[in-house]
Amino acid sequence: MKNNVTKLIKAAVFAALACVCTMMIAIPLGGGGYANLGDTIVIAAGFFGGSVFGPLAAAIGSALADILSGYAVYAPATFAIKGLMALIVSLICKNVSKNGFSWQLIPAAVVAEIIMVLGYFVFETFVYDISIAIADIPGNSVQGVCAIVFSSVLVSVLNANKNVRKLIKI
Repeated sequence: MKNNVTKLIKAAVFAALACVCTMMIAIPLGGGGYANLGDTIVIAAGFFGGSVFGPLAAAIGSALADILSGYAVYAPATFAIKGLMALIVSLICKNVSKNGFSWQLIPAAVVAEIIMVLGYFVFETFVYDISIAIADIPGNSVQGVCAIVFSSVLVSVLNANKNVRKLIKI
């Protein structure tokens, strides 16, 4: 029982971090969305959170940020997209190095960010218009590249320390 409570608390912390990092720096994009640093935490949640708690934390925290930031129309898509991103990272990085940098993280993050760009493209095509969806591809791509770089550094630093890794691993 204690182990499950601990996992829920760690997942809640990742969700809160995803929400705060999504809202902290928000650069508006053409279709009504915004670029942010939340994907860095989404990728870290997938890496450290496993295939259940990581995706749930990423999905809930990111969708909550949309709701709190006035972009509630994006929340259902964000929930699905960010959850899928973290799940992909979790599955690709399932058997990674227990210390330092994991080379599996880069391809996992690239696949996750491709899912993000395509996911929002499809969503915005249906909700708005294909021209708006196309206009948001560059901004979403920049956000994705930044998340790949930032999450690689963050995960590498956190994973390198055995005590920190034990503390945050779900």
